[in-house]
Amino acid sequence: MNTVIYYIYLVILFIVMPFLLTGIIRKVRAYAQGRRGPKLLQFFWEVDKSLRKKPISHTNISDFTHLAPRVALFSSVMIWSVVLFEWAPFILIPFFLALYRFSYVSFAMEGASSFGGMASGREILLSVMAEPTFILMILAAQSHIEISVSPQGALIGLLFLSLAFIAILAELAKPPFDDPRTHLELTMVHEAMILEASGKQLGLFELASSIKLSTLLVFLVKLALEHSKLFRNEVLDSFARELMIAPMVILLAIILGFWESNSVRRKWSWIPEFMGLTFIAILILGTLVKLS
Repeated sequence: MNTVIYYIYLVILFIVMPFLLTGIIRKVRAYAQGRRGPKLLQFFWEVDKSLRKKPISHTNISDFTHLAPRVALFSSVMIWSVVLFEWAPFILIPFFLALYRFSYVSFAMEGASSFGGMASGREILLSVMAEPTFILMILAAQSHIEISVSPQGALIGLLFLSLAFIAILAELAKPPFDDPRTHLELTMVHEAMILEASGKQLGLFELASSIKLSTLLVFLVKLALEHSKLFRNEVLDSFARELMIAPMVILLAIILGFWESNSVRRKWSWIPEFMGLTFIAILILGTLVKLS
């Protein structure tokens, strides 16, 4: 019976979480700025409306323009299922993230616009800076390292998770790496790459981006839960951890909403040095966790 409840719970999270987290971030961001903001499930209705519309495309395009949104959605669903159901090793995540990024960049370059080329270059820069750190996080998630209950172990674990959250912000192009609140093409990354998208194409891209957001936040929560000694009873390990995923991810979404409303984008020349320091710090902290 517990197994049935467990899988029903995971299926509900798989379907609802991408729409809910995006709505929470928008609502919290609007609240922090003194606005009422959209409804929690407004993103669902926006995607549904876009999927019902026929895209408007120029004549000199290839079939990949129509294929790219589907590839982005496929890759995001795959990494979402890997993280949530754990049916495959987490080391597959960077490969699907690369496929996801390839679809975005290819769609942007297919449009042959200056904004698409500029945003594609920034997307590649962020990926080159963030992926080594993200792979290191995956290696930590696949290892048997446990954070001790001592004050030193707790401090090291919190620092490790904080730096991992920064790497996720870079992967998602959130502040201080990008500012998704604006509609200025010169300050956008993901949004500038899909300026040519409309109708069903735009809906698929937006849905894929929301699924990627949910995937990385759930991955960070699992990284925190599975490497602490909060659960000592092996019978309750998996079920108790999975039940804690939803409230902790919602808390992260609330924090991210406030972060977006109060943080600003930094200069692009600052990103390589900062991400390099983040990688070195995570490597050192991971070693300290191993030795503690």
